[in-house]
Amino acid sequence: MKKLTQKKQMTTIKKVVVIYRKDTDLAKKKAIEVAQLLTDKNINVFSHPKQTIPLTSKKNFPKVKSFKNIDLVIVLGGDGTYLEAVRILDSQEVPILGINMGSLGFLTNTPVEAMHLAIEKVLALKMEMRPRTMLNVKVLSKNKVIARHRALNDIVIERGANSHLTNFSLFIDNQLISPIKADGVIISTPTGSTAYNLAAGGPILHPETQSYVVTPICPHSLTHRPTLLPDHLKLRFELNDKTKSAFLTVDGVRCGEIHGNDQIIVEKCDCYHYVLRDPSHNYFNLLREKLKFGERA
Repeated sequence: MKKLTQKKQMTTIKKVVVIYRKDTDLAKKKAIEVAQLLTDKNINVFSHPKQTIPLTSKKNFPKVKSFKNIDLVIVLGGDGTYLEAVRILDSQEVPILGINMGSLGFLTNTPVEAMHLAIEKVLALKMEMRPRTMLNVKVLSKNKVIARHRALNDIVIERGANSHLTNFSLFIDNQLISPIKADGVIISTPTGSTAYNLAAGGPILHPETQSYVVTPICPHSLTHRPTLLPDHLKLRFELNDKTKSAFLTVDGVRCGEIHGNDQIIVEKCDCYHYVLRDPSHNYFNLLREKLKFGERA
């Protein structure tokens, strides 16, 4: 398994995919602006497979068919749009530049007002590719894999609309750690530690930390607390009550129902996701800006 590297440098930018937030006309307008800017610089521009970016009144930019030879993805939207881009990238280690047209914007942390400057820096190869750990999750039924997913932020096993608490056991490398009775559990990467994990009382992890955190959601025990684990370990979750069910959510998307005899396997992905950051980027500046980190009430 590859070790987390500190950074990588981009070497060429010839093909770019532009993805925008679907529910706002301004995001589409800015996407057209970005696409035209790149075209003027003789860069091949592609759109999301399910989106349209007009090139002229009668022609659109082509939709991307494969990310294999794509050099860059530009996302205009919030963190949800960014995570959607990560999903369609699948295992391709294509860097993403996130332009914030949402609310909080941890992943899309470039203000829209600084969009042109950021793009110019990227094209001048003055941005760094910063690695982010991802997680693989497999759902097994009768020892057969029935679903696979990949997460940049988090994996959540929860009771959903059910009135009963989830009651499951956590195993690490086939060793029982603990039964957990709670509304659910969050398995978060360092990148996702400032999302649902933080809201549920979990710790903030620096994005280049080689670990993940397991955080129970409203546990029915005073002794269950968030647990920080090295990311080379393999986790397995099993429901203790075989007559009950739970729900699996990956990066905010409901992925299906988990039944009594199913197993959920979580482990570090062999590939990394790469965000683009200015070399002077300070993660703690981001925390102070977005979360008012360190401020006194």
